[in-house]
Amino acid sequence: MTSRDRPGKRVRDELKETTLRRCQWATMGNSPLMVEYHDKEWGVPVHDDRALFEFLVLEGAQAGLSWQTVLNKRENYRKAFHAFDPANIARYKNKDVQRLLRDPGIIRNRLKIQATINNAKQILQLQKEYGSFDKYLWQFVGDKPIKHRFESLGEIPATTRESDAMSKDLRERGLRFVGPTICYAFMQAVGMVNDHITKCFRYNTLWPETLIRAMCALSRGW
Repeated sequence: MTSRDRPGKRVRDELKETTLRRCQWATMGNSPLMVEYHDKEWGVPVHDDRALFEFLVLEGAQAGLSWQTVLNKRENYRKAFHAFDPANIARYKNKDVQRLLRDPGIIRNRLKIQATINNAKQILQLQKEYGSFDKYLWQFVGDKPIKHRFESLGEIPATTRESDAMSKDLRERGLRFVGPTICYAFMQAVGMVNDHITKCFRYNTLWPETLIRAMCALSRGW
């Protein structure tokens, strides 16, 4: 195999040769998985309760680590945590905690694992109170995505008043690993805010998808 045939080199060449402009963080590590996540998921509005819980767990798991690390373990998380079904996870006992602590496919941090089980229980309460976790969360942005106009990665804040409000309320309801920074990263991931930089090809292409999802969300209330 020549240097030109190495998979890693081919990936780097493909990323360099692409004409698409992306947010800088998506290509810094030359990771196809990060690029795919950026191009297909990040910033696309999410309204499914289980998917929202998944992102909340993963953003909390990232604390002190890189998103690349978490993304690499995502499929393992789905297997280990019963596809992020809150009702199932809420019933976890100590034996499940021990099982997860032995699982090399996830981040084996006891506090984060226990927080996931605790948060699942609190989300079940939110679903009873609001009808869905989705309805509860999206109230913090007025039920529609906030479209920012940042031209560079350096302009994007770590928190906003919306993430501060979400974090405060979640904490008061007993959830853990939901600080303002984690909440803002979560809001970016699930499309509550559009923080693609303005030159990124996804900045404007998100909006047709956003409209479709907003219409679907509205239809659920009709």
